[in-house]
Amino acid sequence: MKKTASLAIAIALFAVAGTSNAREGKEVYDTKCFICHATSVAGSPKFGDKEMWAPRIATGMDAMMATVVKGKGAMPPKGTCMDCTDDELRAAAQYMVDAAK
Repeated sequence: MKKTASLAIAIALFAVAGTSNAREGKEVYDTKCFICHATSVAGSPKFGDKEMWAPRIATGMDAMMATVVKGKGAMPPKGTCMDCTDDELRAAAQYMVDAAK
């Protein structure tokens, strides 16, 4: 009986540990980033606009992430997504980059 209970607990802990609450890039974009990037508010690169995104893409993802995290010009730090993790912000940035390719 003890072995069965221990096994059940181990399986439950493994299942919980494997669960991720991280949001996908599209979800972060759809809830935060779209506010500015859907219509190019304050000169932000418009979602899907290859020409506007090209110079930013050319700087590389690390440089773009520095801007996303710290903010720059009209871009507020974390794009106002203060509860986003760096991985979620990177996923959102990658989602927008992919749409502009």
